[in-house]
Amino acid sequence: MNDTVKNINTTNTPPSGGRGVKAGIVGGAGYTGGEMLRILVNHPNVEIAFVNSNSNAGNYIYEVHTDLFGDTDLKFTGELPNDIDVLFLCVGHGDAKKFLEANPIPDHIKIIDLSQDFRLSQNSKINNKSFVYGLPELNRDAIKSAQNIANPGCFATCLQLGLLPLAAKGLLNGEVHITGTTGSTGAGQSPSPTTHFTWRNDNLSIYKAFDHQHLKEIGESIKQLQPTYGRTINFVPYRGDYTRGIIASIYMDSDLSGDEALKLFEDYYAGHPFTHVTSRNIDLKQVVNTNKCFIQVAKHGNKLLITSIIDNLTKGASGQAVQNMNLLFDFDETAGLRLKATAF
Repeated sequence: MNDTVKNINTTNTPPSGGRGVKAGIVGGAGYTGGEMLRILVNHPNVEIAFVNSNSNAGNYIYEVHTDLFGDTDLKFTGELPNDIDVLFLCVGHGDAKKFLEANPIPDHIKIIDLSQDFRLSQNSKINNKSFVYGLPELNRDAIKSAQNIANPGCFATCLQLGLLPLAAKGLLNGEVHITGTTGSTGAGQSPSPTTHFTWRNDNLSIYKAFDHQHLKEIGESIKQLQPTYGRTINFVPYRGDYTRGIIASIYMDSDLSGDEALKLFEDYYAGHPFTHVTSRNIDLKQVVNTNKCFIQVAKHGNKLLITSIIDNLTKGASGQAVQNMNLLFDFDETAGLRLKATAF
């Protein structure tokens, strides 16, 4: 590919007169790092100061994320400059903790970690740094005053958004049953037998039934709103034969009528710009490539059925991380995140 890129914003500097922050990305060559770049390169308040990738240091970003050709001429670096305001850790689970142990980050830099390393309360501190769980629909006020954010998991985001309104009113009274299907990008960029095209295509499979790692953070959030809840959340995840998006069906016994349940969800999410509630049927393409969550609420006999859909790479990862950054720096919560769905 030609190394010359014309007619681009080479520094990704915010428009003259606008408030801006400098952002650094560690782990910029993977799926979440790529999505972060796609969002931040057009964010009105962000200058991308550096993108770290030891394996790609010196290469142009568009040589790895080829769709960014024409959008930026930044190169990956193996360095970690400290003249930034916010650092995104787009690294694998376990690697964020190792990174912070090996690379002390000055206190003036806010950290948003996309791994699972600091999501649980018992793991939310390292050295002198504390992390706030970054689900805006649950912890918006705490996020605004935080120094560091633990970004929620993709399945955890989708499922919690389907449960929080009920927990907030103490209405989770029995076992919850969930099935959810995620795209192949949820497994990360490193190839494995279950992400290989010839295995994944035209195929479905169950994995980590009743024992998915995101159940722990879901449980903590539910107890934050409904401390007395002690029943089982039964979750059966599926690997889907598509690249991105999560669809989850959640059902439980409920005395609420359909109209009561719909209003409960509408009221809870009334002030949240990315989560939308309906009684109509929803489908995954409505949210893929966006930071939105759509929730359908329906009553079937004594069962309340909640369907929740998100894009695992945006609302389930990088988009939500940028949403958290917007809250941390008092930007418009939707800045840089008015994204178009794939639609068809």
